[in-house]
Amino acid sequence: MFKGIVASSGIAIGNALVFTKKPEEILKHKKTILSVDDEIKKFKTALEKTKIDIMNLRERIIYDIGSKEADIFVAYLQLLNDSGFSGKAEQIIKDQKVNIEFALGQVLEDYLDFFNKISDTYLKERSRDISGLIDRIIKNISDTHSIEQKEVSGKFILFADDLTPTDTVELDKTKVLGFITEKGTQTSHTAIVARALEIPALVGVRDIISNVKTGDLVILDGERGFAIVNPTPKVLNTYKEEQKKYNFKSKLLKKMKRLASKTLDNRIIELYANIEFAEEVSNVLENNASGIGLFRTEFIYINRANLPTEEEQFNIYKTVVQKMGKKPVVIRTLDIGGDKYLPYFKIPPEQNPFLGLRAIRLSLVNINILKNQIRAILRVSSFGNVRIMFPMITVVEEFLEAKKIVEEVRAELKIKKVNFDENIKIGAMIEVPSIVLLSEELAKHADFFSIGTNDLIQYTLAVDRGNEAVAKLYDNLNPAVLKLIKMAVENAHKNDLKISICGEMASDPVAAYLLVGLGVDELSMNSAAILNVKNLIRKIKFQDAIEAAENALKMKNSNEIRTYLKEKLSKREVLL
Repeated sequence: MFKGIVASSGIAIGNALVFTKKPEEILKHKKTILSVDDEIKKFKTALEKTKIDIMNLRERIIYDIGSKEADIFVAYLQLLNDSGFSGKAEQIIKDQKVNIEFALGQVLEDYLDFFNKISDTYLKERSRDISGLIDRIIKNISDTHSIEQKEVSGKFILFADDLTPTDTVELDKTKVLGFITEKGTQTSHTAIVARALEIPALVGVRDIISNVKTGDLVILDGERGFAIVNPTPKVLNTYKEEQKKYNFKSKLLKKMKRLASKTLDNRIIELYANIEFAEEVSNVLENNASGIGLFRTEFIYINRANLPTEEEQFNIYKTVVQKMGKKPVVIRTLDIGGDKYLPYFKIPPEQNPFLGLRAIRLSLVNINILKNQIRAILRVSSFGNVRIMFPMITVVEEFLEAKKIVEEVRAELKIKKVNFDENIKIGAMIEVPSIVLLSEELAKHADFFSIGTNDLIQYTLAVDRGNEAVAKLYDNLNPAVLKLIKMAVENAHKNDLKISICGEMASDPVAAYLLVGLGVDELSMNSAAILNVKNLIRKIKFQDAIEAAENALKMKNSNEIRTYLKEKLSKREVLL
């Protein structure tokens, strides 16, 4: 049995097909070329062929699934058209007189060096997209083919060190039951494609390639995150029953899409989605989210060689806002620092970066960067229901200073007669204990609150969840965290403010039940979790949740709270 990360849910049972590829060996092979012009010409030809490949794959997805799911490949085309990307490779060829494969390897190393400094999982995953795209260009230079699927007769579960989104799209869906990779995370584009195609998938399964061979019988448990190689007859029969239950559950959840997120006693709990990329809007709409509760804008800044212009930001925001129609889109301003860095924007080394110049603090000492972003957001507000949210507010004065900058930009746009929403709402993220304690005063100046539980838990419990030595102490049901959430909710409601949760806690049905009872108005999460949480909400009573939350707050520890909540939910026969 091997543990992994669920990239796409489902249960698959079938024979293994082990696929190995080592493009890094090609990238490291250096040779001197005779003609720089010929080498660059070869590179440009491969680039054009790759663009055609990506466009064809996009059309294939549009045909097979729908246009919304195909948007993920737009980012690939943008990178292929980025002169900064191709220019780096060409410059290496000119300066070192080396082959294009080696030059692309150097470009990839530069990207990897940058992204490896980032601990944020989602942003780190973008390096894998670049690696996959370079792999595709290499294939077009050497005219090699994609994954061969002829080694196993019938259907199979594919095993690989890694798969790119293009690899995933090109899989023969009539044969592939699921896939398992040693690399990757839940937020990779490969995982997003797998979910869109409804292919069960596990990623980040360590050392499995050396322990499985083509033809082995495998169970892929995309519910619990396990891969079982050569199971016993008893385990196999158990999983066949589990597979039937999962398929039944999936049919039930799909029926939830058009139903209201409403408790049995008619309390509406709005379910929103968190996104990082415009391409993700397709999944948001597919799961019928009430809106976008958190649009993280960091990647607009990170995956490039220089600051994005106001116009570039405007166009990205406009794409998202127009696709969402009248549904609200909450755009969080730049949250850089801590574990996220910009290659072109040097932040002095800090001993404790999570306690240093990050998020709103960084923006307030770089006013021009913040103003550029605010202008783009205000301009796009005339195209839909847009809201601004400032991250990591620690004292009320920070929020007031940020609001003042918004007012200055509004005045500038009025002079230029640029249209924007005069009544745009401005909210604050509640991520540190200090602002929870000051939330009653903050509520007098904000239009809404959104609790970022990922950071609130980290700062409250003094735990870095990325540190394996202390990660087990990171607990979303810790009584201290729950009391802070309760206080923030009460202070928001005293001032007639709506308050949401936009951390991972919102996607956990057990925690979501408690959050509803604590009075949270809205839950924002990965769009893939929406239907599961909606299923929970439609099976509970709001008054029961309130009672459960009150009882939970009296308990001594998270284990006691979790056991109690699960017992309460089991009586409602909620699928967890």
